[in-house]
Parts: sequence; structure tokens; C-alpha cells
Amino acid sequence: MSKEMLSLESFEEASEKVKEVTLETKLVYSDHFSALTGNKVYFKPENMQFTGAYKVRGAYYKISTLTDAERKKGLITASAGNHAQGVAYAAKCYGCKAVIVMPTTTPLIKVNRTKGYGAEVVLYGDVYDEACEQAYKLAKKEGYTFIHPFDDPAVATGQGTIAMEIFKELPTVDYILVPIGGGGLATGVSTLAKLLNPKIKVIGVEPAGANCMEASLKEGKVVTLPSVNTIADGTAVKTPGSNIFPYIQKNLDKIITVEDKDLVTAFLDMVENHKMVVENSGLLTVAALKQLKVKNKKVVSILSGGNMDVITMSSVVQQGLIMRDRIFTVSVLLPDKPGELSRVSGIIAEESGNVIKLEHNQFVSINRNSAVELKITLEAFGTDHKNKIIKSLEKKGYRPRLVQTNI
Repeated sequence: MSKEMLSLESFEEASEKVKEVTLETKLVYSDHFSALTGNKVYFKPENMQFTGAYKVRGAYYKISTLTDAERKKGLITASAGNHAQGVAYAAKCYGCKAVIVMPTTTPLIKVNRTKGYGAEVVLYGDVYDEACEQAYKLAKKEGYTFIHPFDDPAVATGQGTIAMEIFKELPTVDYILVPIGGGGLATGVSTLAKLLNPKIKVIGVEPAGANCMEASLKEGKVVTLPSVNTIADGTAVKTPGSNIFPYIQKNLDKIITVEDKDLVTAFLDMVENHKMVVENSGLLTVAALKQLKVKNKKVVSILSGGNMDVITMSSVVQQGLIMRDRIFTVSVLLPDKPGELSRVSGIIAEESGNVIKLEHNQFVSINRNSAVELKITLEAFGTDHKNKIIKSLEKKGYRPRLVQTNI
């Protein structure tokens, strides 16, 4: 390479280079999250990039540093999706062959889009780490040039260009929240941020079920988790990068971990308040805002990507509505006689509840005159409205019981 990676000079070069393939993602001020947290919250919407994520930055810059001979060999990488698209698109720009090994669990939208950029896709393994091992084997066998998704200083330098853009737009930023999978983005952003302003606080955010970087920092060395379990597929990594780990140790101020359930509510918050679709890994920094114990600070949350397939999206919306008591199910027992169903629906209507589904079970009791079970799935405005509907049913002599909602 012509220069030392992760230096101010290389970051400046990379910032100019990535402009060839990136869209301008200006900061978005959030009235909702600012009021919620007591800070001035901004989003860096990398979900709006052409490839749907920030990963094209590191991939394109890395490939730009290769020799013609290295490019002609063909490129290979492993990725859960966003780096895959970044490499595939960057390779297309340079006229290179690209082979991408993706976990079998990768959302279909990411697989199809990667193929759409002309790359050859190989599905292998259940998680990124298994796919990566296979990619190394293929690279050795076929002579491909391997483009690591995170454990490469040149890739991390490309990702760090996000920090350059943040500082140009908001020079007085106090905190930057960055998602962590293997650590490439966090390395680039935190290293450049500290070069530009040593007082800046850069906080990494990981899924609680895939907190490989938190575990490694506690041990003072790179460790491998026995398994990962999270809906944030883009950050489901068992082992962080060893080459970039020293930069994380030096420049990252803190790690916050986020539970999957908080990603679900964050998705709804972003859709309802910003009309923005952000994938689960990109929502890590949104969900982490409530854990940030500061006030009156300028905070930037990096939304790393927006590549979410429709099936996952519908599942997240459904679970989010249930978690917020916007949808719930009650079971009531009533005599098996004409008019009872109408009476119950009338009580619900009086309280402005909206019935989604009814299940009428006449066989819950041997004595049908004594009890028939009616399961009612309802839409409500939230917890207070739900409780009001339940109390109204109780006042009319029914004994409503909350049960699991299955839509």
C-alpha cells in the first residue's frame, strides 16, 4: 500500500475516493429522540446509500488500493449481506470478478441484490464465521484476492470516512454511536474521530446476543463467543477482528449492548417518526440512545444499513405492536346462547377497540350452557387503552384473561 492506513492522510484520501460511489447522507435531526433523551440527536442515514448500507465505502477504497494483478485474480469475501453488496458493486465498478460467500440464514433481499450487481453467491454455514472460513478456502484454492469485511485497516479506513462527513456537518458533535459486528466501522469511525477531536466520545453498540467486542475488551484480547443469537443478522459475529482490535482498545470509549426486543421497538419508532426503514443492525444505535446517561449533548447515531426483507419487516412490525399493547388478545368465557357475542363486541366498540380476529370455541367445557371460550384479538391505542377495555369487560360481568397473541 502507498501509505499507512488509519492515518489522517489515508482518511482524507479515502474520503475523496468514496465520493465516486456514495450518495450524500446528510445528518437528520430527530425531534422525537431529542425530546425523549434530553440531547440533540442526529442520525447519519447510511441506510440511504445506493447499496443500502455504508459497506460500499470500505470495499471500494480497499479495492482502489489493490494492484491490477490482484484485481485480475478476482475478488472474494464473506458477508451476511451488506459487505457482500459493497464488494459486488465496487468490483463491478472496477470490472473485477466477485465471489461472495454468505451464511444460509442471509435475508433473501441481500442475496438477490448481491447477485444483481453481478457477483457469484455461495451460500454456506449458519453464521458469518462459518461463511468466512469457507471463503478463505475458496480464495486459496482459486487464487482469489480476499476482501475482509472488517479485519483490514484499509477497509476500516474506508468506513471511517463517515466520521469525516459527520465532523464537516457538525463540528461540535459530542458523542457518536456506532454499531459493532466485527469492528471495522467502529475502528474507522473512532480512530478518525479521535484524530480530529480527542475529546469526542465514541460508543460502540452491540447486540446482547452477539457481544464479541465487549467480551474481548473485558479480556484484553480477542475472544470467540461459543454462539451468537440475535435478530441483528448483520452484526451476528462470534470473533472480532484481531488486526483492528488495538485501535478499538485505544479509541472506543465504551460498549453498550442492546436486547433484541429493544430493536423491535426502535424499528417502529423510526418508521412512525422518521418514515425510515432501518435494518436491525442499523437500529442498534437508535435503541442505545435511552442507555446514554448524558443530557444536553450533540449525539450522532449511525444508521448503518436498511436492507431488510419484507418477511422480516412484517414480523418485526407485528411483534412491536404486540409489545406496545397496540395489539393484544383476551379470552372470555360466556354462555352459549344467542346475543352473547354481540354483547361482548358492543362493550369493545363502546371503548373504541377494533376487533381483528375472533375465535369461538364451544368445546372448552363439557357443559356448553355454562361456558364457551371467546378469544378476541384487538387493536388498541396503547397500554392505557388496553386496560380500559379490559376493565369495561370486567364491569359487565366477564372475566377477561390475557393470552398470547397469534396473528
